Amino acid sequence: MSEMSFSTDIVRWRYKLLPDHVIGEVLTKKWVDSAIPFLALALLVFGLGPFVPHFFEWTTLGNLARQFAEFGLIVLGLTIVMMSGGIDLSVGSVFALSVLMSLIGMNVEGWSAGTGLIATLAVGASCGALNGLLVGYVRMRAFLTTLVTLIIFRSLFEIVFPEFSTAIVTNMSDSAAFEYLGTANIGLAPVSFLITAAIAIGVHVVLSRTRYGWHLLAVGGARRSAYNAGINVRWTIFSAYVCCSTLVALSGFLFASRIGSAASDVGAGLELQALTATVLGGISLGGGRGTVSKAIMGAVFVLLLSNSFLALAISGPGADLVLGLILVAAVFLDVRWVKNRHKLLRSVYISPAYARMPDPIPTDLGAGAMAPNDRLRDVGVIGLGILEGAEDVIFDRHDNLYTGSRHGDIARWLPPDYQRWEVLAHIGGSPLGMALDRQGHLNICVAGMGLYQVEMNGTVRRLTAETNRSLLSIIDDSNMKLADDLDIAPDGTIYFSEATTRFEMHDWYSDALESRGNGRIIRYDPKTRRTRTVLKNLVFPNGICMSYDNESLLFAESWACRISRYYFDGPKKGEVEVVIPNLPGYPDNINRASDGCSGWP
Repeated sequence: MSEMSFSTDIVRWRYKLLPDHVIGEVLTKKWVDSAIPFLALALLVFGLGPFVPHFFEWTTLGNLARQFAEFGLIVLGLTIVMMSGGIDLSVGSVFALSVLMSLIGMNVEGWSAGTGLIATLAVGASCGALNGLLVGYVRMRAFLTTLVTLIIFRSLFEIVFPEFSTAIVTNMSDSAAFEYLGTANIGLAPVSFLITAAIAIGVHVVLSRTRYGWHLLAVGGARRSAYNAGINVRWTIFSAYVCCSTLVALSGFLFASRIGSAASDVGAGLELQALTATVLGGISLGGGRGTVSKAIMGAVFVLLLSNSFLALAISGPGADLVLGLILVAAVFLDVRWVKNRHKLLRSVYISPAYARMPDPIPTDLGAGAMAPNDRLRDVGVIGLGILEGAEDVIFDRHDNLYTGSRHGDIARWLPPDYQRWEVLAHIGGSPLGMALDRQGHLNICVAGMGLYQVEMNGTVRRLTAETNRSLLSIIDDSNMKLADDLDIAPDGTIYFSEATTRFEMHDWYSDALESRGNGRIIRYDPKTRRTRTVLKNLVFPNGICMSYDNESLLFAESWACRISRYYFDGPKKGEVEVVIPNLPGYPDNINRASDGCSGWP
């Protein structure tokens, strides 16, 4: 017996202490995707920082900020293309052409900064238009197409560069604005860094808050579905490539203003670094997924790693080898994570607690209140074949009967035979518990929507759908998922139960599998219109009703098979006590009978 008790205790503590459900809640958060590049970046900083000379000095950080201003724009451009479901391997060659155009215009021809910028952006946009035309309209494969244009653009650079290399090196730009972009600071931040930061914010707003961004994600996620939804898929892809190459061209202009010269290998291998940064930042190779913040973290990671290699005198081939290995690992994680995340979530989100069922109460004939009987043999049936999913019923002072349906309707059945009925109001959702207040208004808990009120003329008003969020909750439990039953205190305050904060109405049975304290009782004050949680960690609190003392309420905890009392006023205010433990089944609704006692089905 002791061995059995010991093993039972082990099982109980295993389900209590191992946070399977916490892991599941973490996996539901959108920031989990951002956590991977953030952790990689943190490991890099704290791993290499002590070994790289001057790693944390202001001079190093300033140089890093200027490099990020240029590299970050390239990563942002590639992010836009990849989120549309494509890829651009020509960014390094476009960067080289843009740098060459900037230096020819500024150093050799003596253009103003504005003219040089426009010419450089035009070169980049032209390259992007060619890529977009071939991929978007001609419908060629993005990988092969941009691989070919990489060769074409690099060849153009190598043809033109020797003709101007001497003039570029021996001449300097006379434009103060051009030099200002590459070398000046505003406070502690380089001007070029502030420009890139502003563009990154703008790209984030466009991708996450505008129709164009939604179209881009839709095309990247499923082109056929996007086309069927009326989205101009070809134009969206074309514009993504134009935006990408334009941002790359701006990066080249900032690079030229900072360096003032160029070598024959400028931009070589840049596509590998940019692709590593985007994939490491969680931008999916399959398209339709990614954020600007993650792309920025990937860019910072690659920049820090590259600069650390230079400081540690690691050769170029060695650095490329490491970047290649990181890219392979990032692609592997991206593919496996996308494929298996939902499987992992399903396996850990529902985490059963160890709940020992109570010993059944004897129900033999003559065994008291729990003995079987036939008192419901002669009951009448109302709404058979008409109502679906009726949860609660209530009478008004005129003997009208009200109930809800799974279609979101509130039905009123008319006396004396209750065969005639009408729809009082359509709320939506799943109306569950109901109670009439002193004004004759019908107050209703609606699963998935919150607490509502219906006047007798059919006017519907939402009272509340949110409560205070728990400080230690990982998921946002301020929004109500399954408001269940309610009753009204003598002062008009409404107390209602939310059966579970983890599952929606259509998944209520999952809470039964867990049998954890996922439920709560909430208080709504109609005078102040304030909502707050008064009792937490309840095991599927279902029915609720005021007690005869007007200082407490009774509530049923279904999976715990018990009836409990909560004191909201009086000398025991705030206390909870179990009134009836070990019920032979799962209690549901609970109502006070006409004699002042309570009964529950």
